[in-house]
Amino acid sequence: MGRLTGGDPSLLRRINSAVVLQALRDGLGEAGGARAAGTGAASGTGGPDAAPAPTLTDLVRVTGLSRPTVEGVVEGLIAAGLAAEAAAEEGEARRQGRPARRFRFRAEAGHLLGLEIGPHRVTALLSDLRGRVLGSGARDVPESAAVEERLDRTRAAVSELLRRAGVARGSLRAVGVGSPGIVEADGTVRLCTALPGWTGLPLGERLRRSFPCPVLVENDANAAAVAEHWKGAGAGCDDLVMVLAGLSPGAGSLIGGRLHRGFGGAAGEIGALHLLGREATPEEVLSTTGEPLHPLDETAVAQVFERARGGDERAGQAVERFIQRLVHDVAALVLAFDPELVVVGGWAAGLDGVLEPLRGELARYCLRPPRVELSVLGEAAVATGALRLALDHVEEQLFAVQGTVTARR
Repeated sequence: MGRLTGGDPSLLRRINSAVVLQALRDGLGEAGGARAAGTGAASGTGGPDAAPAPTLTDLVRVTGLSRPTVEGVVEGLIAAGLAAEAAAEEGEARRQGRPARRFRFRAEAGHLLGLEIGPHRVTALLSDLRGRVLGSGARDVPESAAVEERLDRTRAAVSELLRRAGVARGSLRAVGVGSPGIVEADGTVRLCTALPGWTGLPLGERLRRSFPCPVLVENDANAAAVAEHWKGAGAGCDDLVMVLAGLSPGAGSLIGGRLHRGFGGAAGEIGALHLLGREATPEEVLSTTGEPLHPLDETAVAQVFERARGGDERAGQAVERFIQRLVHDVAALVLAFDPELVVVGGWAAGLDGVLEPLRGELARYCLRPPRVELSVLGEAAVATGALRLALDHVEEQLFAVQGTVTARR
């Protein structure tokens, strides 16, 4: 029987490199170690403002590695372009003797994109490797636009953003995409009623032709949930539901801090709940004439809401039915997942009075009702979540080392 040993020595080098690189990214300098501990790996946003750039002594202390090992790893990271020597801290230059060398993570060594491809516009966010947003861009798209036109405008928005930011396309490390519909793991849209021609579209494959890096495609509500957990109303909350209320409401959920997609990627499709009871369709719910609202598009629905705000009784009744349907759908999801927080975005974020009916309904049914808040990120939520997904992918490459134990005879 073979004797189990540690694997390839290169595995140990990769582990050491990942550990030191993460310490550099988190900025665990002597004066800021405790301060950075809450803002580093978990959020991906630790930086020069969070803590001083570490010295070799700091890195030895934090990583537990020997000084020669840390020195070798740092030199390797510098050669790879992921680290650089940092300027001396303020006051060090005035001291007698040469100040200790400090090192920093080169967030500018690569870039990330977060894209939202929606019914009316495409939005692009560009960031460095810390997730710090460097610029944004958007292009309007007709709701009736065909697949090629929508993809062309997406590419145009990205090209313009990269040009304005002075960033080469080759520096992109990952692209995250948020899109309506049920999305397969490979980026294929299994079903989508919001965008013409989107059902069956191999969206990930199509976009990968335009980028020299991995492209990760996610449902828009899932991306919005990730965003609110990262930088929005759900910061610090690991069990939350994010509701995007539109013509067909959708929801994304985090359980224990991890995105819950479901077996087929369809978790959170609450817009189909009315089919279970064969209740009124959205066209009937939002009707002000007794006949189904046609066409059922955002322009027509916006007119209903506007008339309700102006005091139109039948429009007011339609909006009330819309809110009650949304409350019912969200309550069903909350009963299933028991989240700490429900974040409401999409159209509902602009509806007066949506929070109190939702809170009241949840209080009736839940042993411990969740908090209910409006989205902090608003229209930026989906693109921001897509950017976070790209950042997660790159961080996994940089900091997570997967190794195996091998048998040697």
